[in-house]
Amino acid sequence: MRDTAGGTALLTDAPSDHAQAPAGPPADHAQAPVDAPADGVRTPVDPLVTGVAGLCGRGAPDSPALTYKDTTVDYAELRRRVAGTAAGLRRLGVRRGDRVVVYMEKRVETVVALFAVAAAGGVFVPVNPVYKAPQIRHIVDDCAASAVITTDERYATVRAAVAGSPSVTEVVLVGETAGAPAAHDTAGAPEDPWRVTSWHALPGDDGGVPPVQVIDTDLAAILYTSGSTGSPKGVVLSHRNLIAGAESVAGYLGHGPDDVILAALPLSFDAGFSQITTALHAGAHVVLANYLLPVELVRLCARHRVTGLTGVPPLWIQLTGCRWPAEATAHLRYFANTGGRMPRSTLARLRELFPAARPYLMYGLTEAFRATYLDPAEADRRPDSIGKAIPNADVGVVRPDGTACEPHEHGEIVQRGALVAQGYWNDPVRSAERFRPAPGADGTVRAEIAVWSGDRAYRDEDGFLYFVGRDDEMIKTSGYRVSPTEIEEAAYATGLVSGAVAFGLPDERLGQIAVLVVAGDTTESDLRKAMEDQVPRYMLPKRVVFLDQLPVSPNGKFDRVETRRTVTA
Repeated sequence: MRDTAGGTALLTDAPSDHAQAPAGPPADHAQAPVDAPADGVRTPVDPLVTGVAGLCGRGAPDSPALTYKDTTVDYAELRRRVAGTAAGLRRLGVRRGDRVVVYMEKRVETVVALFAVAAAGGVFVPVNPVYKAPQIRHIVDDCAASAVITTDERYATVRAAVAGSPSVTEVVLVGETAGAPAAHDTAGAPEDPWRVTSWHALPGDDGGVPPVQVIDTDLAAILYTSGSTGSPKGVVLSHRNLIAGAESVAGYLGHGPDDVILAALPLSFDAGFSQITTALHAGAHVVLANYLLPVELVRLCARHRVTGLTGVPPLWIQLTGCRWPAEATAHLRYFANTGGRMPRSTLARLRELFPAARPYLMYGLTEAFRATYLDPAEADRRPDSIGKAIPNADVGVVRPDGTACEPHEHGEIVQRGALVAQGYWNDPVRSAERFRPAPGADGTVRAEIAVWSGDRAYRDEDGFLYFVGRDDEMIKTSGYRVSPTEIEEAAYATGLVSGAVAFGLPDERLGQIAVLVVAGDTTESDLRKAMEDQVPRYMLPKRVVFLDQLPVSPNGKFDRVETRRTVTA
């Protein structure tokens, strides 16, 4: 499989070794196939043990690991499928460090593909299934993917996306019509420069290609994330990042082998992939969900006796409008929120719906997987807090010079530890901005690299953190710095809106004015009147815009960039 990256540095001129790519394997991608102890006895390497794919073997062999629709595979079968597919990928030519794009809806084959790429020594690149050809083309070109795994139904989109790609040499197709090995085992159209292989023909021996010994600092994944500005960035994660994240989150959520976790978020989203890794780490059962209507998740909770569910604010707002029968909530022991602050009114309604479930309010960045969570015991006393650092992470609030902020002093969230990503793929400029030396307690510089989030927060006297807003989203009006989150929370508190996004627009007299975009069956005058009791006058929006539905991102979060574009177009 050719690699047009040619062994170039991943993050050229990045600030430290932490944000640099490995120099690259030799041209033949040779790997030590076995461990060679001093006594000369060579032991075969099991790639499912030495990397993140080892999570597939943590459950009891006959315990359910994954369910998709009416199909359930146990841990023994999952491990067998991952090992066989990894061998098939090596036979196709996947070598250490090769990027493999996985573009499918959630299904058993998707999870197998992701872990098999990692077990083969490759770097998996999950792509959101709602993406179209232009977005796929950007990702394929940016990471110089050498292979794409997709479905029969999505192949036309993939063909359009990778046409002319200098890097893609293999396409693997999953689907009902790909069942016969002859269906797609040599080539597509004559003009296509890549080979097409049926998923069903993939498992088998490795064709004599030696297995890869994965170590925890090897690259495992690239997750593409869209920021408030610029094109999507590829966040590079090592095996250590993924394993440490799974252990930390599974620990504080209390995952165990009896848990049933409903995976509702996209696997291309760090929180979505976390639902898989944290469950497998504990030997739990994952139910994969693709849905059009939120009520479908309610039915899955009832059918599978779901014990844990994680969502983003727009999803939770929708779920509060559903009828939850007793059989859907009887086994739910926790619900968790990520991807933005949950409105107080939504949290209150969820606690009414799930009286026995513990609420976990979380905050994190794709660049560091997860940063903080609020102990459910504190949810009543501190509903606006994002909590404290998760296990195995150090999260601080610092001034621009790196010194720690005093209680209630606003500063930037900085995180260090095993969960901090390796940088942005092929983007040294943005890597240097976000991944910088960690500040010491007195502001001195550590050798360790931390992620400087760009998010503003403060601590209270007890050390609990409170999110204020992003530096690039703060509204500067009438001499004040106003967090959009504060305006949105005030709108939610009225009970008159089902969605709210605030942002600033330039104003000659005030610097900026606050614009509030909402969805809800109310009037501007009623909303303004209700908000006057919630916030001081300078925080009141100067302009209110009503939309039938607020735009959401492919990860299900409210899309601030698209909302602004819609309003200002």
